[in-house]
Amino acid sequence: MTQRFILKLSCPDRAGIVHAVTGFLLEQGGNILTSAQHGDPDHSRFFMRIEFESGAALAAMREGFAPLAAQLQMDWELVDGAAKTRVLLLVSKLGHCLNDLLFRVQTGHLPIEIPAIVSNHRDFYQLAASHNIPFHHFPLLAATAEQKAAQEKKIIEVIEENRIELVVLARYMQILSPELCRYLSGRAINIHHSFLPSFKGAKPYHQAYERGVKLIGATAHYVTSDLDEGPIIEQEVARIDHSLPPEQLVSIGRDVECVTLARAIQWHAEHRVLMNGKRTVVFR
Repeated sequence: MTQRFILKLSCPDRAGIVHAVTGFLLEQGGNILTSAQHGDPDHSRFFMRIEFESGAALAAMREGFAPLAAQLQMDWELVDGAAKTRVLLLVSKLGHCLNDLLFRVQTGHLPIEIPAIVSNHRDFYQLAASHNIPFHHFPLLAATAEQKAAQEKKIIEVIEENRIELVVLARYMQILSPELCRYLSGRAINIHHSFLPSFKGAKPYHQAYERGVKLIGATAHYVTSDLDEGPIIEQEVARIDHSLPPEQLVSIGRDVECVTLARAIQWHAEHRVLMNGKRTVVFR
């Protein structure tokens, strides 16, 4: 009986990588379903993602592939294509992204599992309950360094207890500590409006309205200790004009944020995103 697997890898570029990888899959009785590759000439690095079917066991394939991966100095991952990514959602007082993601999961349009939701406010505990998802309220009242460290410790406990593979900041309006950013390196995604760095602080859409902007958008990126500067996964824009009041810009912007975040999560969950320094390679 065959299963579907996904292999993604990056390594220093050289001749023969595709031949070596596909030759290994042939030895495993693999049937390639899709294959995508990219060579980055600026960094002499090669990227590849393959979906394939095989009757071999996952553990045996990983063990068999390891010597080739070591020989070619690969960063690689070989996973069960049917396994759903376990995602923790962090949210504050804006619920549009949270509600959108829950609906997409409920209707089968997003291949993830959501074992828990964490918030520093109680606003969405009923929404979580309606989807039968445990809701953890970890408040930050004075937001002292000690309180923030204790709150983040509780978040890590939720991550480890639920075997979380990806953390999503679904409009979680808190800055993660450098320690938590390092702990979540490559497995935390944030979403924000794309006016940064031009319009910072409160009411960015009102600031943009005052400046007469013609495009609004959103950026989904991996979380790093450099605020809002992590490797970008996806961006989307919407064209606007002078006739739209600030409140409508906010509404349009939230719709764009929802779509952008959902795409980024889906591509991560489908193992389509590979890190390339401060950039990403996304095999859509």
